[in-house]
Amino acid sequence: MATATAPRPTRSRARTEHTEHATDSKPMYMEEIVTREGARRTLAVSRIVIGWVFFWAFLDKTFGLGFTTPSERAWIHGGSPAQGFINSIEGPFAGFFKLFANPFGDVLFMAGLLGIGVALLTGCGLKIAAVTGTLLMLFMYMATLPFVGEHGTNPITDSHWLEALLLILPAVTLAGDKWGLGKWWASKVGNSWLR
Repeated sequence: MATATAPRPTRSRARTEHTEHATDSKPMYMEEIVTREGARRTLAVSRIVIGWVFFWAFLDKTFGLGFTTPSERAWIHGGSPAQGFINSIEGPFAGFFKLFANPFGDVLFMAGLLGIGVALLTGCGLKIAAVTGTLLMLFMYMATLPFVGEHGTNPITDSHWLEALLLILPAVTLAGDKWGLGKWWASKVGNSWLR
């Protein structure tokens, strides 16, 4: 007597089912991706640390706290947070970056620092922060190419690569769920790009 078996899903059907699962309204959580508590804690600390790096840069450039930006060059005192750096760029992309040597470039740069920092510190909007932050790190890498001039000790990679990876890791592991507002945010936006 032959028994009836369910048909095996074809590749396209399996791919469709996976895609539907990834975009359905039921959000995924960090525990489904990272199963060890120690790893979740490490990823949460990494998220908070890199978020603080971006948020601190915003605060220092805005208020001139005296660490990298003296008070007289603070944004609130009419200083330019990005133009000095942009005007000093040499190399093959210098002309491209000169397009941002204006107040719009300052606003764009400062909005990026603030948005990326807040997203990582709160654990909300990590995907957007990963994309925009990695793009910012790419631009900064292009501006200070390690193989052009004396910008570093490695001819190919520099700290911008590490910072980009620290931006991507929380997004793909949903690290905002641990010690952040990620779960609450997921209940509002699901698994969308706003997650």
